Amino acid sequence: MNISLGIAWDWIVLLTLVIAYIGYTLYRYFKTKKILTTLSEEEFREGYRKAQLIDVREQKEFDGGHIWGARNVPVTQLKQRMKELRKDMPIYLYCQSGSRSQRAAWLLYKNGYTQIYDLKGGYKDWKGKIKKASK
Repeated sequence: MNISLGIAWDWIVLLTLVIAYIGYTLYRYFKTKKILTTLSEEEFREGYRKAQLIDVREQKEFDGGHIWGARNVPVTQLKQRMKELRKDMPIYLYCQSGSRSQRAAWLLYKNGYTQIYDLKGGYKDWKGKIKKASK
């Protein structure tokens, strides 16, 4: 009888963990939608010249090509370099596909930034002007 109770508790614990994980994932998803506005390329083009355009990819990726006018602030350096960004201007973020810019948005939001936008599909889907580093 103790063995079957142990197995039942194992299932209860496992089920609780699964439910907690699903709940946390849903919370993060909806909270990210609230703090970060994802824009189509057309919408992104309309506003990024009046904003701070930040490429959150690593330096090597940035040097391989980036959106014209972007500054490189890798998400791995964002905490240390946050003072470079103004809170009174919109911030337009992009990375290769979207996941790093979401992490960057969370860091910015936690530090009081509110006007945060993201390029849908990231740099890999960008069809506009790019600049490559000169060798």
